[in-house]
This record gives sequence, structure tokens and C-alpha cells, in this order.
Amino acid sequence: MPYRKISYDVKLAAVNLYERNLLTIRQIVGCVGFTERTFWRIMKLWRETGDVVRRNTGLPGRPRSLHFEDINYLLHLVNHRPDWFLDELLGMLQTNRFISIHFTTIHRDTNCPRM
Repeated sequence: MPYRKISYDVKLAAVNLYERNLLTIRQIVGCVGFTERTFWRIMKLWRETGDVVRRNTGLPGRPRSLHFEDINYLLHLVNHRPDWFLDELLGMLQTNRFISIHFTTIHRDTNCPRM
């Protein structure tokens, strides 16, 4: 069966029907229109989280190496000393902020218009 979005209300109704013993599992999946495997997946999520929809937490993708304050620190250094090379900025970041990253990260994350 191909992927299709199942509405929140239908999932919640299936859980309520099951928990109140109003219908059998076969009757529930016949009414709501998804498979028994999907039903058990929804029940597992309901028992673990108290919700029938998986909520995404945080930002998608890889965690950032440099936080906003670190980038601001680098931008202030560049504004103060525009003749410094990336390896010099890297040394300042390691010495003053205790962050060890590659110099390409500095180039990529600070490659925006100056303040």
C-alpha cells in the first residue's frame, strides 16, 4: 500500500475505539481504512508519547558547530582586523572561545555581509 497521509482525527478515533473496547481490531481497521500494522504503529506512538502524531523536535539536519554568539565574535574580529587570515581567526576562536573546528567552517558560517 503506498504512503498516504492519515488525518489526526482518524488516528485518534481508532485509538479511542480500541481503548474503550467498542470494536475489534479488524472492525477498526476496516472502518478507518489503514492496515493493522499501521494501527499498531499508531498505538505504540500513543503509549510512548501520548499523541498519535510524531512531533519533530529541533531543527532538521546536522547540529551547528558555531552558535550565534561565536559567529558574532568572529564577525567582530573580522571587522576589527580585516587583514587576518582564516587560520588566525581559527587560533583566536580556539584560544578565546575553546572551540576547535576546521577553517572552512569559519569561511562557510561567516560568509555573510558584514555588520
